[in-house]
Amino acid sequence: MIGHLGLNVPDLRAAVAYYDRILPLLDFETYFGDATQHAYRPADGKRGTYLFLYESTEPSGAYSRHRTGLQHLAFAVRTRTRVREVAAAVIGTGGELLYAPQEFPEYPPPYYATFWSDPHGFLLEAVCHHDRE
Repeated sequence: MIGHLGLNVPDLRAAVAYYDRILPLLDFETYFGDATQHAYRPADGKRGTYLFLYESTEPSGAYSRHRTGLQHLAFAVRTRTRVREVAAAVIGTGGELLYAPQEFPEYPPPYYATFWSDPHGFLLEAVCHHDRE
């Protein structure tokens, strides 16, 4: 199991404001934070991978999922309804979906997901591997 993932972001405050709205729908809660980092953990004492956000310390070009490095982060959710709720929350933040909630038959079924980019360009996914609503 992966213990945690760390993402460097150009604006930590903006990233925390965004992820504070989206991650609770993905069953994550704040673990801790300060001026240089902010961490989320699986909610309700569940085991799983933590997500850390760090303020970038070096200027760089814009992130691209097409370059070598992180391609995307997928968050498993329990129901298809939750996938749709996440999509609505993303739109509520002013974000744009790359793929609206739908089945993806090219992956082993059942695979119901939505994809979007966060304000810093990271590709994110909410996926349900169940047929339940």
